[in-house]
Amino acid sequence: MPGKAPSGIIDFNCDMGESFGAYKLGLDEQVVRFVTSVSLACGFHAGDPLWMAHTVKIAEEAGAGIGAHPAYPDLQGFGRRDMSLTAGEIRSSIKYQVGALAAFTKDRRLQHVKPHGAMYNKAVKDRDQATAIVQAIREYDAGLIHVVLAGSVWEQVARDAGVRLARECYADRAVTPQGQLVPRSQAGAVIHDEEQVVKRSLKLATQGRVTAVDGTEIDFQADTICLHGDTPGAVRLAETVRRELESAGVKIKPLSQIV
Repeated sequence: MPGKAPSGIIDFNCDMGESFGAYKLGLDEQVVRFVTSVSLACGFHAGDPLWMAHTVKIAEEAGAGIGAHPAYPDLQGFGRRDMSLTAGEIRSSIKYQVGALAAFTKDRRLQHVKPHGAMYNKAVKDRDQATAIVQAIREYDAGLIHVVLAGSVWEQVARDAGVRLARECYADRAVTPQGQLVPRSQAGAVIHDEEQVVKRSLKLATQGRVTAVDGTEIDFQADTICLHGDTPGAVRLAETVRRELESAGVKIKPLSQIV
């Protein structure tokens, strides 16, 4: 996958704010202490105005870089079902969600945008979808960082557009030999074993490589590592991954200080 070799500096991010109404998902208040950037749900797949305000507040208090986590309008499916939206619909829905989240921040500005679920996965290999996403973010704020899956078609679209981008990899998600995320519908797509998550994170941050589901090692150079906040044991995982990365000499910084 294209890109420079690991620099010894990486962002550690988590998807958060995915509670809704009376239903609480994830241990955001605890996990946020160990990450440097957060991507917050904006109401389309999870989250609502009260939870958005709450999660922005705890992220600001922790000093984490805040980004929007827009999705398809799919509350019932948690944004994980594919939807055939037009390019115009994608652009408008992303701007709507990004603007809504930004309104809750102290300076009305965000650090980055990282789409969620099916919207993210489709952009990995669908050039038209990736283009619509990149255009939406750039039109809203040209200074925002575009978080894209490392080595994807989406990354190339973002590079061709000349936008500020961050390549992402996952501590707790399995990848195919082609560098794509294994669908959650398949067994082993989400990695729960703490030792394995830590080893993968260290290899990604220090070597720019990852072991795919078939056992082969592939290049996977990234600027940020994601850990899901709703993964079982997420707090302990976040604390352990950060400690082990720093013990290995890796500096953990928000995306705004890296790209």
